[in-house]
Amino acid sequence: MALLKPVRQQKISDQVFEQLKELIFRGKLKPGDQLMPERDMADSMNVSRTTIRNAINRLVTMRLVEHKQGKGTFVSTPDPKKGNPFAAAMNTQNASIYDLLEVRMGLECNAAALAAERADLSDIQSIEQSISEMEKKIAGGHLGSRADISFHMAIAYATQNPLHIQVMKTFYDYLSHGIMESLQFLYEDPENINEILNQHKNILKAIVAHNPKDAYKAMHYHIEYVKMFFKEKKK
Repeated sequence: MALLKPVRQQKISDQVFEQLKELIFRGKLKPGDQLMPERDMADSMNVSRTTIRNAINRLVTMRLVEHKQGKGTFVSTPDPKKGNPFAAAMNTQNASIYDLLEVRMGLECNAAALAAERADLSDIQSIEQSISEMEKKIAGGHLGSRADISFHMAIAYATQNPLHIQVMKTFYDYLSHGIMESLQFLYEDPENINEILNQHKNILKAIVAHNPKDAYKAMHYHIEYVKMFFKEKKK
């Protein structure tokens, strides 16, 4: 019989790290948002400043937050000019945005259907908030890519399936890269962005109505729309 190892309690810094990461994944902490000072965060969470520092350093390593000298710690805002490490990973694997969209099709159509069955008021409010945020960004001449990512992550949480949520957390960086890349190309015609926004609203409508079939179809149409766009660009 294999030797069993002692079960260890999760370190406090791990719990702080998971809590902060969750806020970023859910879009509660948005790119450019400043984190509370370490001392205030430590007091709020009833832990030591060393614990907070260790958790934040892990977020920095994951490129989810960044330190700005003399200013504080902020949620990272991706800079397209600096490239994306996941774009490099996809190139290494000879994978394209189209390949990524095929994976998303399987994951997110099922997620939309499950969300329509299980979403509670808090889930629906999170989805609505991401759409509202995307509308504001588009009205201001921006892509709204981070709000778009929050929309898809909010649907993942609304499945209330812990395994699906974990898969989407792991997939988060690829999802982020794929959505930002897609919107940059789609924005060549602003009407495409408005169409994406309307598709999001249709998905939300089906989830609010607790109609899994319509939610599945609406998400399928949304991802197929982007797939066809990239397919046409290859010609």
